[in-house]
Amino acid sequence: MLHTVLLSVHVTAGAVGLMLGPLAMAVPKRAGWHPRLGVAYQGVVAVMTVSALGLVALAPGRLWGLGLIAGATEAAALAGWAVRRRRPSGWLGWHIRLMCGSYLSFVTAALVVNWASPLAWALPAVIGAPLIPRAVKRATSSSMRSGDSAAAARA
Repeated sequence: MLHTVLLSVHVTAGAVGLMLGPLAMAVPKRAGWHPRLGVAYQGVVAVMTVSALGLVALAPGRLWGLGLIAGATEAAALAGWAVRRRRPSGWLGWHIRLMCGSYLSFVTAALVVNWASPLAWALPAVIGAPLIPRAVKRATSSSMRSGDSAAAARA
């Protein structure tokens, strides 16, 4: 019974997170939708992580690797949020790297669970990792082009 409840919560949070990530990446990065989607993403990452750790506790020998991915996903998402809140020098690049990294962890976990191939562990990083520096460059140069000197100074 507990396993069924945890798994249902975990799958639902994972599915919602897989949908929210691209939405947050696609909307304009300003007040409004982006921060709202970001808060929702943080919530589902937290639910997914807690439910994953509950599932790992029920079958540690079989699921310990997914517990590590859940922890990494949560750590990256929280760090991305904290960097955005504190806005140290270069915050925008770090925010993008960390949030995209958390999303890559999400995708990796979904593939590992649903695709019995060693490629499931590597493919998200091989495809996604090269895209992250491009996103950072695009975001930081667009903030400089827009004339937002404060954002450019922080980026």
